[in-house]
Amino acid sequence: MFGKIMSISKNYAFVVVNNANSDDLLNFNVVFEDSNKRILGEIEEIDNGVAKIAFLGEYHDGKFYSGIIRKPSFSSNVRIINKDELAELVGDNDPKSMLLGLSPLYNDYPIKINIDDMFSNHIAIFGNTGSGKTYGVSRLIQNLFLLKDKAAFNSNIFIFNNTDEYDNAFKGINGFNQNFNYKMYTTNADNKNGEIIKLPLWLLDVDDYANLLDVTDYFQLSIIEKMLSLVSVFSKNDAESIKYKNHLIAKAIISVMYSNQVPAKIRDQIFNILTDCYTNELNLDVEVPGVGYSRQFRKCFEIDSHGEFVERILVTKYIQQFVDKETVWNEDYIPTYFTLDDLEVSLNFTLISEGLLLNEKSYADAIALKVKLHTLNNSVNKQFFKVDNFIGLNDFIKSLILIDNTRRAQIINFVLEDIDDRFAKSLVKVYSRLLFRFSKSLPERGAMPLHIMIEEAHRYVQNDRDNSILGYNIFERIAKEGRKFGVIIDLITQRPTELSETVISQCSNFLIFKINHPTDLEYIRTMVPNISADIIEKQKALQSGTCVAFGRMMKVPMIVKMPLPDPEPHSSNASIFDKWIINLKRPCYLTYFNKSFHFVFLSILFFFIILLYSSSFPFNFSALSAVIKLSIISSKLPFKKSSI
Repeated sequence: MFGKIMSISKNYAFVVVNNANSDDLLNFNVVFEDSNKRILGEIEEIDNGVAKIAFLGEYHDGKFYSGIIRKPSFSSNVRIINKDELAELVGDNDPKSMLLGLSPLYNDYPIKINIDDMFSNHIAIFGNTGSGKTYGVSRLIQNLFLLKDKAAFNSNIFIFNNTDEYDNAFKGINGFNQNFNYKMYTTNADNKNGEIIKLPLWLLDVDDYANLLDVTDYFQLSIIEKMLSLVSVFSKNDAESIKYKNHLIAKAIISVMYSNQVPAKIRDQIFNILTDCYTNELNLDVEVPGVGYSRQFRKCFEIDSHGEFVERILVTKYIQQFVDKETVWNEDYIPTYFTLDDLEVSLNFTLISEGLLLNEKSYADAIALKVKLHTLNNSVNKQFFKVDNFIGLNDFIKSLILIDNTRRAQIINFVLEDIDDRFAKSLVKVYSRLLFRFSKSLPERGAMPLHIMIEEAHRYVQNDRDNSILGYNIFERIAKEGRKFGVIIDLITQRPTELSETVISQCSNFLIFKINHPTDLEYIRTMVPNISADIIEKQKALQSGTCVAFGRMMKVPMIVKMPLPDPEPHSSNASIFDKWIINLKRPCYLTYFNKSFHFVFLSILFFFIILLYSSSFPFNFSALSAVIKLSIISSKLPFKKSSI
């Protein structure tokens, strides 16, 4: 099959091919063999009977090692890889392996991957819509639960997706093994297959609220930080909390009363304060006691003929009794139960206590934050933050995984449907941050490995302003630090150009299904480490459900055919032919309509005849004849054959 070696360069050998059907050898692996070495190569090109073969690695003592130290000699025997060498190459001899897919080059020979090499590293899965990407992902995960003599019982796979397409593929995994379970959370209350997503507000930190409220300025972070430090005050009604509330309100009112502003503006600002923040002691309707009389608080701010408040002294004396310089509050954020209502009140107190609404420079940022929180608290998204009882981080993660607080779910699917992209992105970030924080808190590093699979990753894992405002992006942090804590990201997308460059650069394993867009191809070539032009070219000719697999999980890049998942996900395209096209030979609705119409028409006609006959005589038979003829003609009109 192979003749002499014509030339040898740094990375290639050029070998004469004697086979008439030499084009069928493209992408096959060959071995250069002599007395003391075996070097593996891959046929990249065949031109005029000469094969260009790239060097991939060496075999030593039956084991394959990537990279070469020595070149083959000109006297080496060149042959197609044998079965034992192929078995070593595709992981057939690895006790920690699982099935990835089949090799279309080698008669569907099973290609296996080391579980550690695969799932201990960040994964990128790229492919156009319709390339078989979702099917491939489904099959990959199913294969993990189809291991012989082993069970992935302790796996923790969290999927984030904007549809429930994976539900059908995974909901029956207990059919593989009764100890396997699947759990789905959804943002759609009408989806009865899953539980409504819940997020305890007290588990969220400043950065989480920055994402939820779409913070645009660093100054807003300090407001959120203050808000969280005060929320424990406003979620309680004990004597100490009430005392501190009164202290804050009183200080704010006094600062406004003695500011250098006209009385009308002072009054408006004080009324605004007490509209948003009030207690039983300090509100617009409370009676302010004087000597022998009392006056309603709002009446104290009536302006006299001299432009002064009629009861400035009275209201000042009343308010000052609530100001206590010794009143302090532990403003270290300690998680405690609170609601969005409590949080909104806390924000209002924060704004008045800091005098932010009186500062023109900070007013716009403060109001923007206030509006966003109020909007969230009055939107349908409020339901996702309604948690009945206090729960800590560890117990919350436990609740996500357990079913009925007893059975462990290995796959937890978050379906983010019927919510806008911005809010969905915030939820994915918040959940990812909580999972990462949980993993970092474990006494033993990497004690509970977690996989975060993000479908449509270009919607969530982007180059955004987190870096400029928060100083980091949670996905980039997980990509760089997650492996040592056992937190792994899987990115699934058809638009790699929209992904964070940092996150892609940290991926070690790749499954690339067919991609056509030249910008995406160039981006992959630039960002993916150790990718060759040959790999880019290979994927252009891939069939649906077939990918180029390479990275730490693979000893050499290979074309892999992913068998159809069983069961399949709901990700197939709509059948336009079935939905649009109707066989004209079949009875159509309009035909039935026409028959019914003529029956009714003739019935009415018969009734009309009887009525006419009973009312007058002689009967106008010529008119009757005309009507009957009209009915017969109308029944033969072309629209009867329509196929609506």
